[in-house]
Amino acid sequence: MATLHPFRAIRPVRDKVHLVATRPYYSYKKNVLKAKIEDNPFTLLHIINPEFNKALKTNPNSKERFNLVKKGYQSFQEKGILIQDAIPHLYIYRQSGPDTCYLGIVGGGDAEDYLNGIIKKHEATITAREEVFTEYLETVGLNAEPVLMSYQGNETIDAVLEKAIQYRPEYDFTTTDLIQHELWILEPRLTQNLVRAFQDIPATYIADGHHRSASSISFYLQQKSQGNTLRGSKFLCYYVNESDLKIMEFHRLIKHLNGLTPESFLEQVQKCGSVRELPAPRKPEKKHEITLYLERTCYSLLLHENTIQKNHPTLSLDTELLTQWILQPILGIQDLKNSNDISFVPGNVPFIEVLNEVNDNNFNVAFFLYPSTIEEIKRVADHGMYMPPKSTWIEPKLRSGLTIMDIND
Repeated sequence: MATLHPFRAIRPVRDKVHLVATRPYYSYKKNVLKAKIEDNPFTLLHIINPEFNKALKTNPNSKERFNLVKKGYQSFQEKGILIQDAIPHLYIYRQSGPDTCYLGIVGGGDAEDYLNGIIKKHEATITAREEVFTEYLETVGLNAEPVLMSYQGNETIDAVLEKAIQYRPEYDFTTTDLIQHELWILEPRLTQNLVRAFQDIPATYIADGHHRSASSISFYLQQKSQGNTLRGSKFLCYYVNESDLKIMEFHRLIKHLNGLTPESFLEQVQKCGSVRELPAPRKPEKKHEITLYLERTCYSLLLHENTIQKNHPTLSLDTELLTQWILQPILGIQDLKNSNDISFVPGNVPFIEVLNEVNDNNFNVAFFLYPSTIEEIKRVADHGMYMPPKSTWIEPKLRSGLTIMDIND
């Protein structure tokens, strides 16, 4: 039984939302980031980067830096750029592009659901990153980046969403990447209908945002240990029907052949699968096929049946099989998270661009994988296991600042 929390969103005033909301700052190149901050006094990037063009600098991820972020939020609220809704709501957000459309619910995920396994995860987290964001929450008290969650849809939820979008949205704007953003504030009756409908869902799944959610839970546990069971008891989420998610792969680019010649490397690879040269470059076309790019030539690698444990949640995944049979034993890459010899490129990057990246930046070999399915992800999560690092690139990717959650509210 999943718990869905309405909340009083802090959000931009209608006439400035297109100027406030932003992609995550780390997704911008430095020159673009500089131009946006210089040219737009309303962008949330001013809050996230409080020392831009300032002489005095604080240490990154320090309490001093986080205090400046907090002051930035307070300043935007004092100026009327950000407002807070008077009563708790759920919010309906639709993101539409030339080839995609995502419709979902912005609300609060429940910390106890996470601890009790109703909210399920498929990715391991790094403690140091958790600690940084936990400190951020303690100091700033606001959460502006939703965790992307998936749920198994039902007719009740679909009916509420369909009814909600018949009305004029509170926000409706298009960004320069040709994506239309619409947000509806759900009326109290429909909000309660959704809350009740989620109680019939046995589990929800984290699609993207494992570190943000883990940090929120760490913060909640700190508060709970001090007797405060309300502060931090919910965290900002965007819920999308699992059938609507776009799940892509991550490619693996490797800087060396671990002392092997290309010929001897291919000989080693053939021990775990059949290899044939492709007449033209292409991505893999099915599960357990891997496209291997070596010396400007593409090969199809079909994994042998005896390498695959089909009934095992992780040992049936191509990402895990590639690691176990090639990356570790042949190329000597034991730690995917920390190795400097491997780079990961998400599947939304055009194939030819990745090939050029290999050719131009001293990578010796690249592996292109077939995307995982939502069923595979759920099976891993249901068994309490984790997928290998960088197994999935899942869309939609959300803008920061459309709805902000006050964790003290």
